Amino acid sequence: MARSVRISLACAAILPFVSAAPALAQDKVKVSLTGSVRARAETIAGQFRPNTPEHDSFLSFRTVVAAKVDVGAFTLMGEVVDARGYGEDDRSSVRTSEINDLEPVQAYLAWRPVKGVQVTGGKFSMDIGASRLVGRTDFPNGVPTYLGAKVEAKDKNKNQLILFWTRPFTALPETPADIYDNKVQLDRAAENIEFFGGNAMLAKFYGNTSLETYGFRLIEHDRTTHPTRNRRLVTFGARLRRAPAKNALDYEVEGALQRGLVRATAAVTDVRDLKVRAGFVHAETGWTFDGKWAPRVAALFDYASGETANPNTFTRFDTLYGARRADFGPLSLYGALGRANIVSPGVRFEARPSKRLDLMASVRGAWLASAIDSFASTGVIDRTGRTDTFGGVQFELRARRWLVPQKLRLELGSAWLAKGAFLRDAPNAPRTSDTKFVHTDLTLSF
Repeated sequence: MARSVRISLACAAILPFVSAAPALAQDKVKVSLTGSVRARAETIAGQFRPNTPEHDSFLSFRTVVAAKVDVGAFTLMGEVVDARGYGEDDRSSVRTSEINDLEPVQAYLAWRPVKGVQVTGGKFSMDIGASRLVGRTDFPNGVPTYLGAKVEAKDKNKNQLILFWTRPFTALPETPADIYDNKVQLDRAAENIEFFGGNAMLAKFYGNTSLETYGFRLIEHDRTTHPTRNRRLVTFGARLRRAPAKNALDYEVEGALQRGLVRATAAVTDVRDLKVRAGFVHAETGWTFDGKWAPRVAALFDYASGETANPNTFTRFDTLYGARRADFGPLSLYGALGRANIVSPGVRFEARPSKRLDLMASVRGAWLASAIDSFASTGVIDRTGRTDTFGGVQFELRARRWLVPQKLRLELGSAWLAKGAFLRDAPNAPRTSDTKFVHTDLTLSF
């Protein structure tokens, strides 16, 4: 019965494309081809992660080729990403987010039945809102992808609605040895995970302030070869934003609550459901000064809940498929801070001395929201809760310059994590010095 229903739905989905076939032959065909090649060298010293080398270096190459064919109201899109890496230690933290060879990350057909509405079906990436829960950022080499359908609607006032139903792809290969060997293995659509929801935005909610509201549902079940924590999560939230402008105050506030059921572990014997009670908040306000450099200074604050001692609830926030580079700094060999078990105020400075050069500097402190849970994205934990909850202070610098406008760009970046008491004294914290990370990117676009 279920199979026949799926077949019926598939047939219904392709009927518009079949009925439109005669008209397509009369439309003008427009073909475009774009891409980029990026080389990145990075190194880390004073590693913060347990069970990884104190020093590690990594050289990666990411090639992106995207082809698009427009025929009337239809668009056929294909995109391939080849992400390869070399030189990492045999116990490196590098995984498929940085090495994922020859992967078709997008292959979809889009249909625009009326102006401002697009229906998409196939394999695609997504970037929704500020990307904190569903995002595709540029820093990682790999791309989160989904198999399914989505509807996007936008009016002349830039109000927007996005609805989607998907099965996320699991990045392959799965073993560190195969990843380090750059083994080519196509990603797999997860048969045991459904991810769906929607996002609505009012572009002029109040003056120049926009309002977004969203709700996402994640349903996960065990597979024979891959036990899971059986996450059944509902995440709902809102975001207010006033974009930066010269001689004006800008701000952004986003918050979300997470409810549902989950199991404490992925063990097959763990069949006890825990109630989820989690959430996160991001707040930011800044001022952009007049002048040639248009400098902007902003105050930042991030909070995401961590696990508590209540045996009947699960309170560590799950960031779903979100991106964290914009809020928490560089990833890859670094990526210490993330949207879980963290309290983090900070300050950021940005400037654009010319059209070809932009600069950024930031500093932020970080504490544990819960003393007994793993700190942010470090993997460092003290189940007794006796270690001081100060994680440390992160400093970040970044400069990007177009060597050839819109063709060749150089990026230099660094992060320094001055470790606090928790990252020095927790039971599984590596006995290393402060973490220092440096990366250099060179990107050619075509």
